[in-house]
Amino acid sequence: MVMKESYDWILNRLPYTEPFLYVEEISYVNDKGAEGSYRFSPDAHFYKGHFKNNPVTPGVLLTECCAQIGLVCLGIHLLGKETKLENITIGMSSSQMEFLLPVFPGECVRVVSELVYYRFQKLKCEVKMYDEDDKLVCKGVLAGMIDTGNE
Repeated sequence: MVMKESYDWILNRLPYTEPFLYVEEISYVNDKGAEGSYRFSPDAHFYKGHFKNNPVTPGVLLTECCAQIGLVCLGIHLLGKETKLENITIGMSSSQMEFLLPVFPGECVRVVSELVYYRFQKLKCEVKMYDEDDKLVCKGVLAGMIDTGNE
């Protein structure tokens, strides 16, 4: 039996909590990219007004989910287990997303990121989000700055 690697150490270092945590599971992460998933709760407050009688997940939250999984989880991995992350500061510096399909309440999405570069504390990734039928929901390029304040 093959043991699946645990990425709990990354999840425990994420600087988010409910209701703004959009990572449930990390499937893999390495120096070249990351993959993880999140299920949008059908009871989430934002569905009440987006849109009347036909709720859809806002694109800004799809982008945030892609950033948390594809950019931040990868960044924490690249910083390494031994780095002290008590004072981690993360800021998105750019995003360019294309939205192709809606995500409805209760749907689970999977985010896959590929490293473009990581240097001078700036991380840039190509991200893709897929729905439960493995259809491409959105894709784009995200960049951010990661600082641990440990210098």
